[in-house]
Amino acid sequence: METLPWTLIGILAFLVLIVGPMLRITQEYERAVVFRLGRLVSVRGPGLIILIPYIERMVRVDLRVVTMDVPKQDTMTKDNVPVAVDAVVYFQVVDPAMAITKVESYVRATALISQTNLRSTIGQSELDELLAKRDDINDRLQKQLDLQTEPWGVKVNMVEVRDVVLPEAMRRAMARQAEVERERRAKIINAEGEFQAAAKLLQAADTMAQNPITIQLRYLQTVSEVATENNSTTLFPLPIDLLKPFLPASGSESGYPKRPMPPPPPDTLTGLEDLGTTET
Repeated sequence: METLPWTLIGILAFLVLIVGPMLRITQEYERAVVFRLGRLVSVRGPGLIILIPYIERMVRVDLRVVTMDVPKQDTMTKDNVPVAVDAVVYFQVVDPAMAITKVESYVRATALISQTNLRSTIGQSELDELLAKRDDINDRLQKQLDLQTEPWGVKVNMVEVRDVVLPEAMRRAMARQAEVERERRAKIINAEGEFQAAAKLLQAADTMAQNPITIQLRYLQTVSEVATENNSTTLFPLPIDLLKPFLPASGSESGYPKRPMPPPPPDTLTGLEDLGTTET
């Protein structure tokens, strides 16, 4: 009877040593790459996995999308402008066996190749393209990375250039350029407004020339607009044509009296008198 507990203890120890390494559980988002005596056997999971103790081993691979920050890269654009660019890469493993057997660390390899491709793509793009066509650059980066990571069983889903840092002098120059551009547009809009206003005034002049009474109506409307609520003085111009009947008839055509001629100088009068005496 005394040997029974020791027998149970031995059986439990045997089960722990044998059954323990046999049973593995993987999550829904995990896969197990199984090796038997160093050779790739299969990819198993998710759920319960039974291994041959001390002969088979497995490596867990996460199939979820990995979000990786690409550190800021200092590089030159195609038009020789220094910029600092960082990005974010979204990728996931689609072939667990290749991700384990074809590359030592697929995460590190994807990170390094993302930095290299980011510098290369920025170097082939001009500054205006980098600022205005960000989506095209993102698509180009995604295709290049996906093509290079495909042999590792890694799928690059998306690449986003997150920030572009320009030198201070370049930012001031671009701000000045934008300001000048806005001023140019404002002047063009103002000139177009003046042109349209002149065209409308020409049409109004033609209309008033056909019917002169419209000038008087416009005049009365202008006077009513000048006489505002808080204004105590109203300027009422009077046409000069209304005053012509009341001016003297001996006046000039403009209605003003003629100015008398000044008397001749004394020397001239004396010469005339002497001339008349000599003739007598």
